[in-house]
Amino acid sequence: MSEIFTKSRARNVFYGGSIFFAAIFVALTVHSHRYVVKTSTAGMPLTDEVVRGKHVWERNSCINCHTLHGEGAYFAPEVGNVMTRWGVQDDPEMAYEVLDAWMKAQPSRIEGRRQMPFFDLTEEDTRGLAEFLRWADQTDTQDWPPNDAG
Repeated sequence: MSEIFTKSRARNVFYGGSIFFAAIFVALTVHSHRYVVKTSTAGMPLTDEVVRGKHVWERNSCINCHTLHGEGAYFAPEVGNVMTRWGVQDDPEMAYEVLDAWMKAQPSRIEGRRQMPFFDLTEEDTRGLAEFLRWADQTDTQDWPPNDAG
């Protein structure tokens, strides 16, 4: 066996295998990056309003109760497809108006229902949040959530 598998052959197998698998890793990384960029940005562009809405989402810790594309807490409804469920995905002004009315009606004080706290958002923040939710609704989630209600 020692005559067949010499030190130089072992070194060549190690280096050759390392280069081969490194090339496979780089190719899969490039493929994954292209796929994610293509599917996640297939809808609306990332505007300043969308970024503002993301900051509102984070500042108010919305993910502590809601899920966004399955990530977050399961206390409150999924909001990754809320604009489609409300039927306002294609109308930014209507999306703002519906979200603004919803936010101002909280907490609803309906007996036996979970209560969303009142957030005193500015008009700019509410518009940004509406745009962020419209943007998130454009993501190709490959049929997630499994039902419309999240």
